[in-house]
Amino acid sequence: MSNAYFNRELSLLEFNKRVLHQAYNRSLPLLERLRFLCIFSTNLDEFFEVRVGGLVEILERNAPPTQGPDGLTQTQTLNEISLRAHELVAEQYRILNSELLPSMREQGIQVLRREDWSQEQIQYLKHIFLSDVLPVLSPIGLDPAHPFPRILNKSLNFIVRLDGKDAFGRNSGRAIVQVPRSLPHIIELPEALSINGRNFVFISSIIHFFMAEIFVGMTVMESYQFRLTRNSDIFLDEEETDDLLRAVQGELAYRQYGDEVRLEITDTCPAELEQFLLQRCEIKERDLYRINGPVNLNRYGDLFDLVKDAAHYFKPFVQAMPKLPKRTNSYFEVLQKQDILLHHPFDSFQGVVDFLREAAADPNVLAIKQTLYRTGSNSPIVDALVAAAKAGKEVTAIVELRARFDEEQNVALAERLQRFGIHVIYGVVGFKTHAKMILVARRETGKLRYYVHLGTGNYHPRTSKIYTDYGLLTSDKDIGEDVYRIFLQLSSMGKASKMEALLYAPFTLHKGMVKRIRTEKEHAEQGKPARIIAKMNALYDEELVNELYAASQAGVQIDLIVRGVCQLRPGVAGLSENIRVRSIIGRFLEHHRVFYFENNGNPELFCSSADWMLRNMFHRVETCFPIKHKKIRDRILEDMHLYLADNTHAWLLQEDGSYVPCQVQEGAELVDAQAILLERWSAHAVV
Repeated sequence: MSNAYFNRELSLLEFNKRVLHQAYNRSLPLLERLRFLCIFSTNLDEFFEVRVGGLVEILERNAPPTQGPDGLTQTQTLNEISLRAHELVAEQYRILNSELLPSMREQGIQVLRREDWSQEQIQYLKHIFLSDVLPVLSPIGLDPAHPFPRILNKSLNFIVRLDGKDAFGRNSGRAIVQVPRSLPHIIELPEALSINGRNFVFISSIIHFFMAEIFVGMTVMESYQFRLTRNSDIFLDEEETDDLLRAVQGELAYRQYGDEVRLEITDTCPAELEQFLLQRCEIKERDLYRINGPVNLNRYGDLFDLVKDAAHYFKPFVQAMPKLPKRTNSYFEVLQKQDILLHHPFDSFQGVVDFLREAAADPNVLAIKQTLYRTGSNSPIVDALVAAAKAGKEVTAIVELRARFDEEQNVALAERLQRFGIHVIYGVVGFKTHAKMILVARRETGKLRYYVHLGTGNYHPRTSKIYTDYGLLTSDKDIGEDVYRIFLQLSSMGKASKMEALLYAPFTLHKGMVKRIRTEKEHAEQGKPARIIAKMNALYDEELVNELYAASQAGVQIDLIVRGVCQLRPGVAGLSENIRVRSIIGRFLEHHRVFYFENNGNPELFCSSADWMLRNMFHRVETCFPIKHKKIRDRILEDMHLYLADNTHAWLLQEDGSYVPCQVQEGAELVDAQAILLERWSAHAVV
């Protein structure tokens, strides 16, 4: 039944296509459109580093070709990726050259090309080059003593063709110049030298223009930008690893030099140099991308720190703080009577920080335990844990060292925590600890009471301002004891404990979701109310997809809000005609995971750290927690219905795998879910 499933990698490219479309959206502020173009570039980099890198690695093992659930082999998938990615990159540069750069010039923001520099600007930039740039350059002339270098992952480089001989009589004719990463990508010209607004120049343009100053006495015939992307996934043989921290530290050094997966080069480069780079970089023609503009558009991101004009950005907003009763400022007093739901970014993450700070200072708190996935070592969350340890409390941190591309920060975080006597545990070998949990043990009237925070997103103040997530603060007895059991199992050894309230990967979460989907199917067959609403980042689990297909065939109405990868094919007669899939791409990154089951009028609603993916269900430690209080459950369900009504930023998945923007019916009101939520919460914001 391969035609019933979409390919994971191609579905991920479809998501990136939706992100790219935001750069074309003229209703957005100008530099926010540019930001989406940069996000697309970052996403595509990671796609090649991880997804394409993984496929290439499989092929290099010379294993027999295998088909995925979609029926494509690894080679077929790579060929299809190449076709679609080339189309997306061409569209990316068309938007930049035809849409964004002209609009920026109209608004007085110009990144000048070399041919547009005035003589005064050239003199100024030459001084910058000689004083700040040239001293940190390390050009490599290619000859038998200087073979083609191992190009650093995603570094920007020039291939240079030279004529003449140097002081030693060498005349290989070619050289490599890497643009230093220690320098800013863009500099701004002084106001006196700027024309028609503010003028900016890429550091790479300065190097390109003054290339002859690097190779004194030789003639620079031509030079062209190029960039190599490598497989950047970290491999750990966990069966042979006895110290995970040291193993991760050791592997980080090799990330910059993994197998080659993509070569980007400016499209003016002649065929001779192009073939030279293909051979030296060991890249197939399929993986060559000829670029109509600056290589690596992420460099435009430096403009966001330089251009502060509010007119070019989304309107700032003030996050709301949890409304505690006037008679108390204590989270503990409030949580003894009721739960608190935080909805980020509309609610401030400061509520979580304040909860932890109160726990750190409270003499009745005996212990704090927390998972840390993507946090950073310099974080108010970490500061609160350190304060608790200094106050003599037992503090335990489960630090996931292998959070992709955050490994280095997490190593530094673990080392910092250990310096203050905090118990640092790296989770379970073979399973990433992806759950978001805080447990506070407090002595009250001679007994211990657990206070808990469970979330769908990371403990990261910065991302909490741009990701949508839910966080639940509760002192519910069953939830607290379940979280305690999970921490106990992570820090010690033993069989999986029976959970009273939580579903828990890799043990009960998958079974729990299958059971509830089947229950909805049975209710539909019996003519009882049956409905599923599920919101997540990705859906890629063949068994869960099949369960949804079966439920659809029984008449269950299913609405899925899936931001990124979706394996399920909706709207197929006799298979999935009762399933609708939409993706919301807006100002904020949709990140919360919410699962609603009608359950014959006795609804169940869960929030979770886990997507419906095989890796989350069976290869990670995840929590899925019930929302018990009707008022909070109704509030989250209202949010879900708002997302289902969105006709401004919603994309609808079609039977053929494409996405189309949601069409506004004639006379219908425009619904922008994120904007409505922002407006609702801004009324409660504390300035």
